[in-house]
Amino acid sequence: MVDFRFEQLDIWKDSIEISDILFDYADEADKKRLFKFAEQLRSATISISNNIAEGSGSFSDKEFASFLNIARRSVFECANILHIFERRKITSHN
Repeated sequence: MVDFRFEQLDIWKDSIEISDILFDYADEADKKRLFKFAEQLRSATISISNNIAEGSGSFSDKEFASFLNIARRSVFECANILHIFERRKITSHN
């Protein structure tokens, strides 16, 4: 199997671990039939690790930084969704 640069990056490894947690939140939303909320969270979650991975294939640091910025913005999107989940009591996680 081919080794990719992103697989060696701690930030990518962290994003994969966080995605497990966020997918659990999305699964809880699904159980309450809040499918659009769940799908939005999943999309934002996947965007984090996808942009880190895609950016790691860049030929310049500036281009990589742009992808990392997109990943960072997806983190903020997830945080916002989790605030809404908490306020609406969509999840039981603390």
